[in-house]
Amino acid sequence: MKSFVQHISYLLLLVLLFSSCAVSRQFPVNYYNEHEKDIVGIEAVYSHIAQPKLLSLGFTDEQFRHVLIEMKTDSIRYVYEFNLSDPSLYDSLHKYGYDTTATAYLLQYMKQANCTWVNKLDYYVAGEKRLLTFMSIRNKSLRAPFSPEKYFILTFYSQPQYYDEKGVLLDRRNLRRARKVNNEIFYRINDKVCYTISAKFR
Repeated sequence: MKSFVQHISYLLLLVLLFSSCAVSRQFPVNYYNEHEKDIVGIEAVYSHIAQPKLLSLGFTDEQFRHVLIEMKTDSIRYVYEFNLSDPSLYDSLHKYGYDTTATAYLLQYMKQANCTWVNKLDYYVAGEKRLLTFMSIRNKSLRAPFSPEKYFILTFYSQPQYYDEKGVLLDRRNLRRARKVNNEIFYRINDKVCYTISAKFR
């Protein structure tokens, strides 16, 4: 009897593992297509805010109550954490020259979309520095039982990118080597947007 129960438990575990893999493969493109308007809106508002001076925005708790902000200059990086309802959050943004109204809208949109982090990262093409937008989204569909939390990571490029036949993001068309972002391999959603599933939200 004990052996039978162990056998059934093992089969159930395999089913859970395979079903979680299937969800992970299907989830990103479906999720993006269903929420494209909100996701593109977050990216556009964030890019507007970060245009004059780079900054990163994210939530540090599952309830989306605490905001972490990194404001960057050529020589210094300022890091602050605020309660979302704390007026000093917007006082600090105003002090450093950021659009406080747009940032307030952005944080609310991020909260509604379960977006935990948005940032600008640099990458290089033929020695030329460029910027991409990096966005992470928390979603329960990605979390299998008894496994660590995972995040749906999106990268947004200003120019169309190159992919192989499996949809893997490449460094260049004539150099068929996967381009890694934060040491992760990314896959095509469309010409300018890629995704990966990661245990790291930033």
